[in-house]
Amino acid sequence: MAHKNLSAVRRKLLRWYDKHRRDLPWRRTRDPYAIWIAETMLQQTQVATVTPYYERFLRELPTLHALHRAPLRRVLALWSGLGYYRRAENLKKSAREIMRKFGGHLPGNYDALRSLPGIGDYTAGALMSIAFQEPYPAIDGNAHRVLDRLFDPQDNRELRQVAALLVPRTGPGYFNQGLMELGATICIPKEPRCPRCPVAAHCVARATGRRAGKMTATRATPAHEIEWPLAIFRQDGKILLRERAGDGLLAGLWEFPGGEAIPNKNLRDLLVRQLAEPSEKLPPKRRIGEFRHSITHRRIRSPVFLFDLPKPMKLRLPNRRWRWVRPAALADFPVSSMTFKAAMLLANHEKRAA
Repeated sequence: MAHKNLSAVRRKLLRWYDKHRRDLPWRRTRDPYAIWIAETMLQQTQVATVTPYYERFLRELPTLHALHRAPLRRVLALWSGLGYYRRAENLKKSAREIMRKFGGHLPGNYDALRSLPGIGDYTAGALMSIAFQEPYPAIDGNAHRVLDRLFDPQDNRELRQVAALLVPRTGPGYFNQGLMELGATICIPKEPRCPRCPVAAHCVARATGRRAGKMTATRATPAHEIEWPLAIFRQDGKILLRERAGDGLLAGLWEFPGGEAIPNKNLRDLLVRQLAEPSEKLPPKRRIGEFRHSITHRRIRSPVFLFDLPKPMKLRLPNRRWRWVRPAALADFPVSSMTFKAAMLLANHEKRAA
């Protein structure tokens, strides 16, 4: 792998980024805390999805001290719908560590950053270069793909070496963002837009006809098709939520009762088991729609059923993890994307019935 073209690649990439970079809210700040929040949200999540969550999160929790003081439930509520909730839990854990070990300031040291929960090699490199202007590479999936195609390294070790050589000492964060931007908008996975690439003349993959990244090609985990019926119990203008256990899938989130279908069991069987109520006590159900959802390798089909309970009827809730709430209060609870989608189905159903 020749390194003689590094200066030309760097110069052309920066010139392109000057003209074509997207105006994203986290690119308008030098606050290490705000950049940390953005980089955490952007892990495995698209920019368009992250933007409104990022802006709302910083309005509610504008400083590291505010994050540290906030209850985990509030942090998860702000994260609701963004997925991969372990990221939010790690933010809380890291805030506690930063207050305890680093005087309430995000440390500008690579090893110190790596010691914090949820901060891996990429996030530490991004923070060091973007927030603290230190010449560290930040190799996310987009940057990895660009470097792999551009230089054809033999392995990941060599790729990291060329990344370290490529990042400039002046404006390293600006350059790293340019490299990631190129991967996100031009050097995309399946159909790279080579005629629009500012460094196409230096690209080994283009010269040799190798479009796919040889190191990034992995066998996809087969999708697992799941049926996940949900029940919306409604009574006197309120709906029933339950809190999931503190471990496992969607841990600690609030949701409508129901769950992954069990062979030879129907929704009523699930509800009887969860509520500890006899089946004959449950009112008739109405199907109000269904939606599709994905969680990691799970492909979920979720039919949604509405149970309207008359006012005199009382359900014995099993424990304090069950609660009647008004639909407008959903925003105050850490709920999953599936719960939001089911709530939208209910809202649309009510509009049609009006």
